[in-house]
Amino acid sequence: MQTTSRQFPELTRKALADRTLQTSLDGVRRIMPEIRSAALAKMPDFEATCDRAADIRNTAIANLEEYLQQFERQVQASGGQVHWAATGDEACEIVGQICSAVGAEQIIKSKSMVSEEIELNAWLENPEAGDRQFEVTETDLGEYIIQLRGEKPSHILAPSLHVTLEEVAATFHAHHQIERQQPLSDPADMLSEARTVLRDKFLAADVGITGANFLVAETGGAVIVTNEGNADLTASLPNTHIVLTGIEKVVPTLDDVGVLLRVLARSAIGERLSNYTTFVQGPRRNGDSSGPKNYHVILLDNGRSNLLGTEFQDMLRCIRCSACLNHCPVYTSIGGHAYGSVYSGPMGAVLTPAFSGLFPAAHLPNASTFCGRCESVCPVRIPLPKMLRHWREQEFHRKMAPAGQRVGLRWWSILNAQPWVYRWVMRLAAFVLRIFSTPGENGQRWIHRLPWLGAAWTRQRDMAAPAAQSFQAQWRRRRSAK
Repeated sequence: MQTTSRQFPELTRKALADRTLQTSLDGVRRIMPEIRSAALAKMPDFEATCDRAADIRNTAIANLEEYLQQFERQVQASGGQVHWAATGDEACEIVGQICSAVGAEQIIKSKSMVSEEIELNAWLENPEAGDRQFEVTETDLGEYIIQLRGEKPSHILAPSLHVTLEEVAATFHAHHQIERQQPLSDPADMLSEARTVLRDKFLAADVGITGANFLVAETGGAVIVTNEGNADLTASLPNTHIVLTGIEKVVPTLDDVGVLLRVLARSAIGERLSNYTTFVQGPRRNGDSSGPKNYHVILLDNGRSNLLGTEFQDMLRCIRCSACLNHCPVYTSIGGHAYGSVYSGPMGAVLTPAFSGLFPAAHLPNASTFCGRCESVCPVRIPLPKMLRHWREQEFHRKMAPAGQRVGLRWWSILNAQPWVYRWVMRLAAFVLRIFSTPGENGQRWIHRLPWLGAAWTRQRDMAAPAAQSFQAQWRRRRSAK
């Protein structure tokens, strides 16, 4: 998985200066937690259901080989084929072989984070690949917009979050072969035009590629959750359907899927269920009026099995609901593109170093306040802050952290070993910081600009000044007064 995560500081500054992006992120920050809370208020057993969901995912991961083999047998029994891909390149090769074997030219895709992870579109459309070159069209509206713009998704559920309505209109005006004097201005007209263009793509497609939210070992079925219905058309209209997904998506039974669906939609969009929840079960059978003649499932590892038995194994429970992104103070300040990876937010800060290596992604585990909101809203109980700390520990022990940071931590450990020195230094630091502060509301003092070590922090935000007396000083004073 290629990333630009090494450029995180530069990408962050660019994101903070992007007014359009900041307006969109403000909406995420305000609205998404509200709709999730409203949905949870209507489900008194939500927390208990989350515990069950976590147990289901743990059971599947602990017996991953067994359930994947059961899933493969069930797919084969239904007339489909299962392919195993150790790497992203191998998965791309398998997709290309399937498409070439059926003489495909036109490919349609439903939104798939795994296909973004392995950069499948670029591989299929590579103009230097000769007879391997295909025309690929994304059919999720947000993905379609950013495909036309040549961009990456900025959110798991809302990939075109960073694009304004005017920019969408300009993009359609530039790419759609429709004569008109000026770009469209009405959102309904833009949607209608996109539907018209995509309808022809659906009807002409030779191969449809989807992801999968869950794989059911008991039945061999793939579960696809969407809000637009494009996945249903992608899976049923072309003669060949390819499901491309990670090995960790398998769950034991249909009953387990029911539990996971109850927490997925509520965590993702604040609804009981998404508009479309589709169960795909192999190729067209005798007597079926629709469906693909050929059905393939590609199970991708790409570093996932390396997490088994490590301190990062819990990350395999992730159901890609985006709740951690929507509640993260860092993500909702800088958006997805700043992470330089298809996976952003707290979950991306754990997954990207796992898939791409720590060196190119070392900035991401540090992009956290450790406030714990991500863990508190995760419907499958993933301890994200703990795993981010593990990545930071590895970064420190490998001496990858900046020299200034390593020196600072070393001095901090020395101070902590000498309580009287620690108290004296903290008292001095608090005194100096209050010199740079100005009074605000409710008696709180704020630091708007701080030179030297605090310059980066106060460049984009105000910092609360320390209290006139430390907690320890107040504690000693109260105890002595008794």
